[in-house]
Amino acid sequence: MSIRTNILLRIYLAFGLILLLAGAVMVQMVRLQFVQGKKWKAMSVKLTTRYMDVPAARGNIVSVDGSLLATSVPQYDVHMDMLAGGIAEDHIFYSKIDSLAAKLSNLFGDRSAKDYSRILRNGRNDSSRYQLIHHSVTYQQLKDMRTFPIFRMGKYKGGLIAIEENRRLLPFRALAQRTIGYQNINDKNKVVNVGLEGAYANYIAGVNGKRLMQRTVGGTWIPVNDDDNEIPTKDGADIISTIDVNLQDVAESALRSALDSSQADHGCVVLMEVHTGEVRAIANFTHMKDGSYKEVLNYAVGYATEPGSTFKLATYMTLLDQHKIDTSSRMDCEGGRAHVIPGNDKYTVTDVEHNNVMSALQAFEESSNVAAAKFVYRAYSNDPWEFTNKLYSYHLNDMLDLQIPGEGRPLIKNPRSRSWSKLTLPQMAYGYEEKLTPLQMLTFYNSVANDGKMIAPIFVREIQRMGNTVAQFQARVINPQVCSPQTLKLVRGMLEGVVNNGNGKTIIKNKLYSIAGKTGTAQIANGSSGYSSGGTKAHQASFCGYFPADKPKYSMIVLISNPTKGSYLAAKVAGPVFRQIADRVYASDLDINQATPTIYVGNVTLPAVKKGNVNALHKVYEKLGIKPLYASNNTKGSAPDTTGGIAGEDLSYKPGTVPSVVGMDLSDALYRLGNAGYKVSVIGSGEVTKQSVTGGSLIPKGSKVTIELQ
Repeated sequence: MSIRTNILLRIYLAFGLILLLAGAVMVQMVRLQFVQGKKWKAMSVKLTTRYMDVPAARGNIVSVDGSLLATSVPQYDVHMDMLAGGIAEDHIFYSKIDSLAAKLSNLFGDRSAKDYSRILRNGRNDSSRYQLIHHSVTYQQLKDMRTFPIFRMGKYKGGLIAIEENRRLLPFRALAQRTIGYQNINDKNKVVNVGLEGAYANYIAGVNGKRLMQRTVGGTWIPVNDDDNEIPTKDGADIISTIDVNLQDVAESALRSALDSSQADHGCVVLMEVHTGEVRAIANFTHMKDGSYKEVLNYAVGYATEPGSTFKLATYMTLLDQHKIDTSSRMDCEGGRAHVIPGNDKYTVTDVEHNNVMSALQAFEESSNVAAAKFVYRAYSNDPWEFTNKLYSYHLNDMLDLQIPGEGRPLIKNPRSRSWSKLTLPQMAYGYEEKLTPLQMLTFYNSVANDGKMIAPIFVREIQRMGNTVAQFQARVINPQVCSPQTLKLVRGMLEGVVNNGNGKTIIKNKLYSIAGKTGTAQIANGSSGYSSGGTKAHQASFCGYFPADKPKYSMIVLISNPTKGSYLAAKVAGPVFRQIADRVYASDLDINQATPTIYVGNVTLPAVKKGNVNALHKVYEKLGIKPLYASNNTKGSAPDTTGGIAGEDLSYKPGTVPSVVGMDLSDALYRLGNAGYKVSVIGSGEVTKQSVTGGSLIPKGSKVTIELQ
């Protein structure tokens, strides 16, 4: 073969391979375009668009009196599509951009109009489809923005993109903050449930929606403005708590003041309604490094500690119910210092007072440790199980199974316990070598006030969704009868005696109403150093009881840990807090305060009354001894005579229609709209000035009504 022929052969082979490859490429292109076209197009869309979650608005937490304890307020991150259809032409964009910049500057006040204009122009030059305008925009601000130049063209033409986020708002700020609680994810990626927010997260959270998002060239995901491709959120249910805002405020104020005065480590208060078990107020404060007191831990629910002398109620109830003693049984307290266990001179029980021979009633009233230890040791030293089994029958060793998480575990020892010793039985008699949380102790005292029926405290009364009841809760009965009626009568008399005759008479006793309860001063462990560190002892002061003693409606416990200024005795530290709160509750509760009402006389300027239900208003007038005045024809609805009385404006509505709430405050408006069956969204604070649906309108129950307050 000649050289020329060889070269041509190679050239033909190369061209043949090229043509073959080109043919294969053409075949593959046709295959991709027409045979597999749908598959690859779908994959392309999947890679550049996806559905993302849109968080639902969390439900409200409402107090028993209708006040908002926690709510979700919508906020928006506002962006702008610089290439939207209405401003695609440069002359349209640049002719209006300075006007838009001036409006934005005036609305937010954080930048000058010139700065906003520069940001918008730079976004246009960069062909940004998702230019950030402002973070945390309120609903009212967003409404105003939709009227601005360019933005008023509409969502698609004007390029306004608003991404809604819900911010959790506590209208009363730190009030009941720990009880309201939260749910979040900790550093270990575990869910942390605290308070009502955590316990009822499944109800409050609602159901997230879906929004179609598209990834830009730069990797940013922006929403596709297409309502057909959005799945709406489902707002969370509302929690109707048992907390009373006014009583909560009273409890927190009294506790904080006492902690400031005593410079204690921490303290708590729980106020509970006797017959329902509903917790009306719960306050917990911790001493911070800066000297302030804040709600950090829920001591009332989670802090199990040796209760001290408040436990003597269980001790004497057991002794009386098993007929080991009666209230007149006498005991030699040996001047307030005694060796309780025969032959053991090292174990000494002491009293604050130097008492000698006392009756059981006097010993309880004066809180004698010696008497309690001697009574119990004499009665049960041969069979301690008889004592501990009776304590177990009260369910003191059982958890309360509360509606909120974090309950501390109680401890009531028995002879099988590892740490049981010869000293355990007498020490249990006056509140040592056992552990109870303040709420567990209050539950036991509440059973005495509740005619012997022990019920578990509750924090949530009802769950509502769109105005409709989802679930209702009542207190669970733990023990229908903790002791015999005769014993119950005796211990109630003893609790009243503490306040009337014992160590509570000078501070806690009130002439207007009766109080029953027991003081408790316990020495507590001072960290890892034990009960005494360098001669310094730490104490816990508590008072637990109920009022009015003759017809109990409220039970309450006050606990203050390690007071470092002034006295550490319970009657002087915890007792005044109990008395202060009880006085305020008694003064505000017309069901228990039957004092003669104040009568307005002379030329006195009477208070103005906001719009409301006149019939309900008249009931208040009757309680206060005020006669409502009307025109001379004395016809309701006619022009009232305001010269010598209080006039009320009736505000009624036709069932099935939206009530008018303009002019009301927030609590009244929420109560009226909620009772009518509507979901309420709140904007602002103060008095209602606008509502999204006019009063008298016919819309389905469960619909959302937005009210604006100023």
